[in-house]
Amino acid sequence: QSLVRVVFHDRRLQYSEQQQLEGWRWSRPGDRILDIDIPLSVGILEPQIHPTLLNTVEFLWDPSRRTSVFVQVHCISTEFTLRKNGGEKGVPFRIQIDTFGAGGEGDPPEHLHSASCLVKVFKPKGADRKLRTDREKVEKQPAAEREKFQPPYESTVLAEVG
Repeated sequence: QSLVRVVFHDRRLQYSEQQQLEGWRWSRPGDRILDIDIPLSVGILEPQIHPTLLNTVEFLWDPSRRTSVFVQVHCISTEFTLRKNGGEKGVPFRIQIDTFGAGGEGDPPEHLHSASCLVKVFKPKGADRKLRTDREKVEKQPAAEREKFQPPYESTVLAEVG
């Protein structure tokens, strides 16, 4: 069983995460922050959304089979900035996946693994502009500095959480 959550990356916002999410819920009644895109996902079983946990989804999967989950984030990074015009300065989110094995009878599930990645979510035009300006900034860097940046990937790469 895996639990996928979108949480704030910045420690400053983590302290007020519940209030931030409640404010978002109040301004967008009936909307969710995170969903599973079922048609695109492969090998997931019993996907569940929690009506009260807008930033969490969970599903079962068989580790011996090919599995991929596509998630949709329905909020943008600038919705949580102090100034509503935010521009390119959106808050970073962290997509975190926690995986658990079946616990014994009456025992809680056993935590097996956690992984996460940093994301910023923008509207399409804003995302195009952000990618363009980021690319231009990197191209202006000396070659030695450019090597420090992560190359682009076709899919999201998660890092293990210690």
